[in-house]
Amino acid sequence: MAEALLDAMNLAAPSSATGDVWRYASYKQYMRKYNDLLDLAEAIEPLEAPVDRYNLDAVPNFANTLAMQQQGLFEDVRANLSILRAYLQNRVNPRSERIAGIADFLEANLRRAVLYKPEKEKDVQDVVEQLLIGRGMEKGLDYDRESGRVRYSSKEVIPDFNLLQLGTAIEVKLVKDATKLGVIIDEINADIVAYGKAYGILVFVVYDVSGNIRDDAEFRRDLEAKDGVRALVIKH
Repeated sequence: MAEALLDAMNLAAPSSATGDVWRYASYKQYMRKYNDLLDLAEAIEPLEAPVDRYNLDAVPNFANTLAMQQQGLFEDVRANLSILRAYLQNRVNPRSERIAGIADFLEANLRRAVLYKPEKEKDVQDVVEQLLIGRGMEKGLDYDRESGRVRYSSKEVIPDFNLLQLGTAIEVKLVKDATKLGVIIDEINADIVAYGKAYGILVFVVYDVSGNIRDDAEFRRDLEAKDGVRALVIKH
């Protein structure tokens, strides 16, 4: 119900929309429905989410407000509802379980989704994105590609994918020959330090077309010894 109400608000007044300044006039209706959601949630268990409850008697009607005030009230409801939605989602399906589910899904399906031997990392990235879409994830909402810059030392780094709601970055590495394996391990270790400044969970998808990763467990062990790191080894 929280997701449905948030979707309705986003349809009624997209954040990026311009034009009709009165599109926020329904703010008080959304406040009322939001309060109803709080009542339903609190009937199940005490809420620990940092959200507000509205005193509707103290909220002015649309006829007594300016367009700018209506927008402010509308966006306030949208912000509280977004927090409530994230909180409820994490109570029903904890974030760690959702991240593990995505990683397991990629590990189980990536190889069979790759139809041709990849020549560059972008080839693997494209398949990873198709799998995310096939899992029902929406670009710009559930994930984004090559965005989410992280400033590290004197440079900026950008993960291949970031899962916006899960604080997770996904980085793809392609192993094409034995001589590059050590370089890739060094790259992963550098990525762990850099991306760790902005993301709590890092998933590395290591696609091996060379056959030089003979012991998957040994390859993963030292990398996954670091908190919040998951390494997937996929052999072509």
